[in-house]
Amino acid sequence: MRNISLKVIGSQQRLFVYVNELVVADYSIATSKYGFGEKRDSYKTPRGWHEIKEKIGAASPINSVFVARKSTGEIYNLKLQTQFPKRDWILTRILWLSGLESGKNLGGDVDTMQRYIYIHGTPDDLPLGRPVSRGCIRMRNHEVIALFDQVGVGTKIFIEE
Repeated sequence: MRNISLKVIGSQQRLFVYVNELVVADYSIATSKYGFGEKRDSYKTPRGWHEIKEKIGAASPINSVFVARKSTGEIYNLKLQTQFPKRDWILTRILWLSGLESGKNLGGDVDTMQRYIYIHGTPDDLPLGRPVSRGCIRMRNHEVIALFDQVGVGTKIFIEE
């Protein structure tokens, strides 16, 4: 039986995939440019134990644009980037996270799911490997597809600074 789990190490800007406690994949990511923290409206990446609560976008083409977890029908390109320069691009797939630690990242004003924290795709021309997001964990589009296909709802993820 395959026991899959994930770990984000913020200081390395890496996401590791474990199967039966062995690293099977290692991805460059981007966490929040505001640092780590759990408070609502902080735009920080939450720490601690989480699980994947929802998987969104399974049949969507690469570079599909999502707003409020719904596909807009758009495919990201430079024309769209120019048209909407301030948009926080959520592309390709969404893994919606939910905290598992009551009072830390679950419930009240620290609830990860209520903060809409995801692992999601990002435009290929935006940087990874350094903190640049607004709380979410950004990945390359082809890599978030690979991760999406490998994990299920309930997969555990530990996020550390």
